[in-house]
Amino acid sequence: MTELTLEEAEAHVLGVSFKTGPPERVGVEMEWLVQDRHNPGLPISVDRLNTALAPIKATDALPGGSKLTCEPGGQLELSSPPALALGACVEMMAMDLAVLRTAVEQADLALVGRGLDPYREPPRVLDHPRYRAMESYFDREGPWGRDMMRRTASIQINLDSGEDSPGVGGYRSRWELTHRIGPVLVAAFANSPIQDGWPTGWMSSRQAVWSRMDAGRTRPPRYHSDPRLAWTRYALDAQMMCIPGDLDGDWSAPSGLTFRAWLRGVPGLRPPTLADLDYHLGTLFPPVRPRGWLELRMIDAQDGDDWVVPTVLATTLLNNPVAADAAYAATEQLCPDPKRPVPSDDVWLRAARTGLDDQDLAKAARACFAVADSALATSGTPAVLRHVVTDFAERYTERGRSPAHDHLDALRRT
Repeated sequence: MTELTLEEAEAHVLGVSFKTGPPERVGVEMEWLVQDRHNPGLPISVDRLNTALAPIKATDALPGGSKLTCEPGGQLELSSPPALALGACVEMMAMDLAVLRTAVEQADLALVGRGLDPYREPPRVLDHPRYRAMESYFDREGPWGRDMMRRTASIQINLDSGEDSPGVGGYRSRWELTHRIGPVLVAAFANSPIQDGWPTGWMSSRQAVWSRMDAGRTRPPRYHSDPRLAWTRYALDAQMMCIPGDLDGDWSAPSGLTFRAWLRGVPGLRPPTLADLDYHLGTLFPPVRPRGWLELRMIDAQDGDDWVVPTVLATTLLNNPVAADAAYAATEQLCPDPKRPVPSDDVWLRAARTGLDDQDLAKAARACFAVADSALATSGTPAVLRHVVTDFAERYTERGRSPAHDHLDALRRT
């Protein structure tokens, strides 16, 4: 393997992170907690999980082409292939989700859409050296890494980076807009207010977990007018979580070692390669991650079929030019510093802690839902998708509520 120079590493990150072109494709990745249908607090063994999934794995039975994987705490993830239309993406994922639900229900299990497991602290069920190294790395700062790996679940929406041009379809504008609407999405879809059976004081405890972890890999990059440069600096200055090697070896990285420092040379440690850099990029977890496309990673998992709502909302706000302009204007109060047209860390924390109880976030959320509704009415998107979004807005957003309020109300009743 060829050793990397700093210049080569910078050029590689610049080239692979923001692949430009017309913003057309959309994909969605959904994580689900897996619980016993009759006893939600019961631990689920990996053997029971594998038995439930065996029919799918044996027959490759997901008709929409999604990829099914298992997360460290036994969460299940469906990752759709990219689609050229929002309706096609939702349709494919719905078909695959129906198959997965049937399989787990036949094993007396249930897929549960919450951002954080409210009852259990599952053991780590995957013994890959990556996860051993991750756990060891995060343990240096507290229990938050284990909570993230074992107890959390999210919805991730994948959208094209955009064109290499100015305007709402350009990658600079789309990068800014994803960060401007990010806290709005956190607040509107907050769905994890309970841990170990008690309120945590956060509407999105999942985001609270992320906020307490390694800031150099979990918070947004420092703002720069060119997001490619901002991301390159962020990536190279992030600490190494693991250094891949043999599957039976120890992948732990020296404490405090950044990729930039590794490039300069470390006594007793082999030089990094291009493959090491690509692997390192996959261990960075900010709320918006560029992987050639934009991954929106800030949304709690949702109950039932409500996963459709953030998928439709975010895609519409980013891909419809009129909606994008209106959403940018609707989030102005979240970005008061004209030199930094993206929300501060404080706004992200407010969104996770108070949700739509925060009046600025509530106002922005109502405006974003209204913008999306107008765009969906004229875009040719299937009418059922518009109805799903308006129904959610009527149940929650217009009333200053998120799904987290339902769980808190239920807890108070019991």
